[in-house]
Amino acid sequence: MTLSSLLLHPVRLRVVQTFLGRGELTTAALGRHLADVPPATLYRHVNALLEAGVLEVVDERKVRGAVERTLVLRTARASLGPDEAATMTTEEHRRAFAVFVAGLIGDLDRYLARGDQDLARDRVGYRQYAAHLTDEEMDEFIADLRAVIEPRLELAPGPGRRRRLVSHVLMPDAD
Repeated sequence: MTLSSLLLHPVRLRVVQTFLGRGELTTAALGRHLADVPPATLYRHVNALLEAGVLEVVDERKVRGAVERTLVLRTARASLGPDEAATMTTEEHRRAFAVFVAGLIGDLDRYLARGDQDLARDRVGYRQYAAHLTDEEMDEFIADLRAVIEPRLELAPGPGRRRRLVSHVLMPDAD
């Protein structure tokens, strides 16, 4: 199985996204975060990610006669690089983008289902901008985004901090 087909399954993508910014999770904690996924389905997809090296077991302990594993995401194995993306077909890119967008819709649906949502308070937003940039200016823009985002990805959970999902899509206009 290619890395793209492994990661672009909706349940496996949610497993990977659940680890982002959280560090280690036990299998029980992962199950609580993904309570809408049946346990047998979740464990099957976790095992596929373990076999591929996307997840790694960092601890095991006995809990009521069963072995509970503590897992960590191997970030370098959890994303497609430019070389693999270049080998994907047009249809694979369409499917990958559909899974990505469906994941965003699912995240928003779960947020809205809480019943206490306040988009202003929670700083929820979605926008689209158009900018006229040369390739060099676009590269500079991407570098600027990285410079703003990457230091914040290193911040540990703590008082007053909420886990927030930041997603972006960059593409040229079809015209």
